[in-house]
Amino acid sequence: MRYHRIPDETVRRLPVYLRVIGSLPEQGQGSISSRALADFLGVNPWQIRKDFSYFGEFGKPGVGYEIDKLKQHIAKVLQLNSGHNVALVGVGNLGSAVLAYTGFGEYQFKIVAAFDSDPGKIGKKKNGLMIEDVSHIATLRQRNVDLGIIAVPSGAAQNVAEALVASGIRAILNFSPVRITVPKKVKVITIDIASVLARLPYYVPAS
Repeated sequence: MRYHRIPDETVRRLPVYLRVIGSLPEQGQGSISSRALADFLGVNPWQIRKDFSYFGEFGKPGVGYEIDKLKQHIAKVLQLNSGHNVALVGVGNLGSAVLAYTGFGEYQFKIVAAFDSDPGKIGKKKNGLMIEDVSHIATLRQRNVDLGIIAVPSGAAQNVAEALVASGIRAILNFSPVRITVPKKVKVITIDIASVLARLPYYVPAS
């Protein structure tokens, strides 16, 4: 089930909520109030209540939200319950770092395929995964992979995106600093690390 009326800004916050409440049972808590959760996250309680209201009222006045139920709801909204297989294209410096990142398992993501065009990398293992020729992306259609990560130079990003879409990939995380065009049914999120970093100096007091 997809919750079409949930704004993108709320969807961006939901994984953060899930990460925070995932640590709460270890502290012996069975429930949490919107104010307490807001304190953990550094946001306003009204923002949390508004975000959660998009997928049903399940909090209890004076008690707050049952942690287990809250986790189940958020995971259901984000469609994380069954896990997702991911393909990575580009195993350079950035792609290698992505491949080595251990945090994907927290959200039940598993990188099961890695591709590159460099003959020196193809056939070698990286973090236990054999690097395949980028020309073999089409095989993903038979491998139960629905998400893709692009970490290639800008000039190659569009062609890679088209190959991923043709292989059945339905959503792409794009680390290449360029806009890629895909059919409307395919979701693309682009993260340009340099442009995000370029925002920081604005907040640094001038010397």
